[in-house]
Amino acid sequence: MKKTIRFQQRKQKKKRMRIIVLTLCFVFAVLVFVFLKTFELNTIVIEGNTRYTEQEIKDLLLTKATDHVSLFFYLRMRWQGTGAIPFVEKVEVELTGRHEAVITVHEKLITGCVEHRGNYLYFDRDGIVVESTRERLEGVPVVVGLSFSQIVLHEKLKTQKEGMFDVILNLARLIERNELAVDEIKFSSDDSVMLTAQGCELFLGKRPFYDEVLAVLKSVLAKAKGRKLRIDLTLYENGNGRITAYPLDAEEEE
Repeated sequence: MKKTIRFQQRKQKKKRMRIIVLTLCFVFAVLVFVFLKTFELNTIVIEGNTRYTEQEIKDLLLTKATDHVSLFFYLRMRWQGTGAIPFVEKVEVELTGRHEAVITVHEKLITGCVEHRGNYLYFDRDGIVVESTRERLEGVPVVVGLSFSQIVLHEKLKTQKEGMFDVILNLARLIERNELAVDEIKFSSDDSVMLTAQGCELFLGKRPFYDEVLAVLKSVLAKAKGRKLRIDLTLYENGNGRITAYPLDAEEEE
């Protein structure tokens, strides 16, 4: 009789424990569900990106299942960061609500690039190499015709000819300032400069300052009206109008 009572007591105790465990599991599941719904990331606003589309930025950053929970995504970005993303200096994430995050992309400032062993090495306004990739970016002029004594990532480019890199940086800054779509900056053996832009070859010659001649290039290219021309500005100075041009295809026929 006593054994039967103890058996029933143990059975009831196990039953109560199962009920308690199931209840706790149910409560935990409900809390998790409520938490996930409360911080479900529905809206992402991306700012500052020009080299990547919004979808590409999302694909690069939201790589974990938990990233669709705004709080978890914010904490992961804050503690772990994004890792290396080409042409991106840093990424900042701000929660503007339980369901919304603002991602601010700070891109590296690219002034120009040089080709080296099949890669394009991109440099900033100070001449520091900030990125190396096989991808050629549109809108970034490539420098050709010079030899470099040092090409090291995160260090300043050094040309074999003294002072030539200052000329490169000056040209790159002026191209950016005048909003010129230049594809190539080419130096000849006597250090004279030729630019390739919109299918035209623009000969600037060798001069101490290029500010004036680059300031007129936008209007010169506009007058070309899409034609491929060889435009000689080597004698242009002080607004003298000494600019000559003839079709490139005529040069090829000769």
